[in-house]
Amino acid sequence: MEPSIPFVILMGVGVVFIGLICIILLSMAMSAICRTMGDKTPAPAAAVPAAPAARAEAIPNRQAMIAAIAVAVAEEMGTDPAGIRILSIKKL
Repeated sequence: MEPSIPFVILMGVGVVFIGLICIILLSMAMSAICRTMGDKTPAPAAAVPAAPAARAEAIPNRQAMIAAIAVAVAEEMGTDPAGIRILSIKKL
């Protein structure tokens, strides 16, 4: 005896939804496990703002970085890098 078409359709859709529900339950369980493991680390101390001189040392080769940004912008715009002047750089 051959199974009917509606039975095959319902079995296929049912299997897909049961699989999706299993994936959701597994991801919720992993999230709970990760949340409990993450609570064991101590909270970091309050950060003290760095002096401007220390910030300049954070980027050792600032001129090379500015040149690379200028070349990337010029490439995107389709112009010559010599015609681009970068006035300031702000971290986003």
